[in-house]
Amino acid sequence: MQITLEILKQFATTTVEKITHDNFGVLSAYLRGSVALEEMPLFGGTTDIDLVIVHADSPAVPREILRLTEQVHLDIEHHESTRYRRGRELRVHPWLGPDLYNAQVLFDPQHYLDFALSSVRGMFLRPESVAARAGTLLEEARQHLMDLEVDLPADLNTALARYFRILHRIANGLALLVGEPLAERRFLRQYADRLELLGKVEMHAGFVGLLGGMQVDETQLRSVLPLWTQAMQALPAERCPLQLHPCRHRYYYAAFEVLVGSERPKDVLWPLLTTWRLAAEHQPHLPAVVDGWTRLCALLGFSADALPERIQGLGIYLEQAEDVFREWKAREGL
Repeated sequence: MQITLEILKQFATTTVEKITHDNFGVLSAYLRGSVALEEMPLFGGTTDIDLVIVHADSPAVPREILRLTEQVHLDIEHHESTRYRRGRELRVHPWLGPDLYNAQVLFDPQHYLDFALSSVRGMFLRPESVAARAGTLLEEARQHLMDLEVDLPADLNTALARYFRILHRIANGLALLVGEPLAERRFLRQYADRLELLGKVEMHAGFVGLLGGMQVDETQLRSVLPLWTQAMQALPAERCPLQLHPCRHRYYYAAFEVLVGSERPKDVLWPLLTTWRLAAEHQPHLPAVVDGWTRLCALLGFSADALPERIQGLGIYLEQAEDVFREWKAREGL
């Protein structure tokens, strides 16, 4: 079956109809992500459909992954309705704000989302709103960096989790100045596009360097991809992080192959590192997971001894990002 945007929307509509049928605890449902943005979301021939279900009370689970076909799965978040009551705060929220601005509502019989949507969309693009969303993430990055410098975990994987969180906040802080938050699989590819809009293309190489990208080439990156697959297949189903649900393995691997074969093969580093680190966190004693992860860290120069110097570089990069933010605000008269 050829997957089109229309088919993906039909999948979403049918799913919402099933969830809401005789379920009076559901107030609303909406599409977010690439399908809502009406971009062609297939990447490497695979995609997910991001849905949000808003419940009157606390939902039984916060998130679930459901397989539809070999190419497509559903990624469903379940939110309690109280999250949507403060419309003005949602407008400057770095994640929910963009989601609601671009949301395609599929179910809202009581018009519960009307106030939140109107509050978000009314002044969403005003410079002060953009600055608030971006500034929140850069402030978080600064605080996380200070915490990491003061208390560097002895465990490398724990330290890297915090290191990657800081990088995530920096990149998205800049991305929000000129667009949407960065998608996980296309993180570095989209970051390059946002940096071009900001006139800061050189910062992409710096970010890749902080991921250890200057130490590897395309051949080395290709060599670890089969080890990633072995690691994912070895994860016990009952202790597998939802982000690494079995139906997402092809979703990630197909993207890896596209990225490694592109003009910037090192763009694969972000989804490769973040997914593998998560697997190693949940299965720190499973050789099929940890051995390959250890090899990748060695290739990229991530070690307990080298990390302090890498963190120092991270601080310099954050200062550059904060300079970009100040320049942007000055141009906007803020």
